[in-house]
Amino acid sequence: MAEAAEPVYRNPALTVDAVIVHRSSRGDFVLLVLRGRDPFAGSYALPGGFVEYGEDPNDAVGREVAEETGLMNLTFCQLGVFGKPGRDPRGHTVSVVYTSVLAGERPEATGGDDAAAARWVSVDELPPLAFDHGEILTAALASLSCR
Repeated sequence: MAEAAEPVYRNPALTVDAVIVHRSSRGDFVLLVLRGRDPFAGSYALPGGFVEYGEDPNDAVGREVAEETGLMNLTFCQLGVFGKPGRDPRGHTVSVVYTSVLAGERPEATGGDDAAAARWVSVDELPPLAFDHGEILTAALASLSCR
């Protein structure tokens, strides 16, 4: 009897995205990065990126935020998972999304790695966002309004 062939799996790539909100008397601001590379070069997005092989997504979010914005040692809470096919033109990706809420003095953020810039933007004046980050941000802000 012939041995059954090993199944071939086509798996989506795993990414992380961070919704970092600064709350102050002037309102809520979200940290966005200006993408320096395609896809969506020149568009704003949430900080994030691909989880490296052997890396825990809970660690990857901190690494990606530090690489793209210079911010380190933030506390993150998992919001949820977003993975509709077509959300990334490079192929099927699934993103674990995290939130972090900051108060007090707003930290300065600087673009790094593949982010051309990083800036705090009022949640009342958001630009169009790359990928499905508008949908993610809407879900995150709704979730954070409960806290």
